[in-house]
Amino acid sequence: MNNVLFSVFPNENFVDLGLYQYGWEHCKPSHSFGPAARNHYLFHYVISGTGKLLVDKSPGNTVEYQIKSGQGFMLFPHQINTYIADHDLPWEYVWIEFDGLRAREAIEIAGLRPDNPVYHAGSKDLRNDMMNEMLYIVQHSTESPMHLIGHLFLFLDYFMRSAHSVRLNQGGKLRDFYIKEALTFIEQNFQNDITVEDIADSCGLNRSYFGKIFHDIIGKSPQEFLISYRMTKAAELLKLTGLSVADIGNAVGYPNQLHFSRAFKKVYGISPRNWRNENRLEPLK
Repeated sequence: MNNVLFSVFPNENFVDLGLYQYGWEHCKPSHSFGPAARNHYLFHYVISGTGKLLVDKSPGNTVEYQIKSGQGFMLFPHQINTYIADHDLPWEYVWIEFDGLRAREAIEIAGLRPDNPVYHAGSKDLRNDMMNEMLYIVQHSTESPMHLIGHLFLFLDYFMRSAHSVRLNQGGKLRDFYIKEALTFIEQNFQNDITVEDIADSCGLNRSYFGKIFHDIIGKSPQEFLISYRMTKAAELLKLTGLSVADIGNAVGYPNQLHFSRAFKKVYGISPRNWRNENRLEPLK
C-alpha cells in the first residue's frame, strides 16, 4: 500500500454539506506541512503516532498543540497552520476537507474553535465509527458524489456526537436538549424576522438564562450565531444561484438590502456583490 492516498471531490454543488478533498498518509519522520491557510474546514484524525500543530493566532503569536493517536485537529478557514510529524513516532492520519451550513453547525456544537482546535472523543465506539467513515470515503473515491456526501453526513454525525459527549459530561443533557431545540428553530426560521427572545421562547426559557447556556455550549451569543448562520446561507446562495443581492438578503431575513449588505460585509469583509464575483462557480446567466 502506498504511503499516501489523495483525492479531490468532483462536485461542489452541495449547500448544506460539501466535500472538497480527502486522503490518508503515513508520514515520514518530521514530515511537515505549512505554514498555510485553507478556504474550508480541514479535519485530521490521528490513527497512530504523534505530532504537533502550530496555530498562528496573530502575527508573532503562535500556539503549539501536541496531538497523539486517538485525537484529531481541525484547521479553520483562513487560519495559518503548520503541522509536523514526530521524528521518532511519526503519525498516520486520515483527513477530510469540507464546508457548508451543516459543517459549521456541527463544529460549533462539538466545541471546536480556532482557539480550541484539538478533537477529543468521549466515546471510543463513536470515535472508531467516525474514523471508519473517513477511511471509507478515502478508499471509495470512485463512488458517485451523492454516495460520498451520504458518508460525509455519517462522518459528521459521529464526529459531532463523539466530541460533544465530552461536553455533555460537563454540562448535562438538559442543556444540550435546549440548544438542539434552539438550533432547530433557527434553521427553520432564519429567513423570518426572529429575535433572541423568539428563540428563547421556543425553548421555554427566559432570554438571560438561555443566552448564558447558549454561549457556554456554542461559544457565541444567540445573536452572533444567528447572523453567522444567515450570512453562511447567503454566501451559498450568492455562489450557487443567480438571485439578486436584494432577493438573497430577503431570503435570509434582511428585507432591507442596505442592512443585509452591511451585515454581510461585517462578516466576510467585502460586499455581497464582490464576494459573488470572487467565489461563484460559473458565470451567471
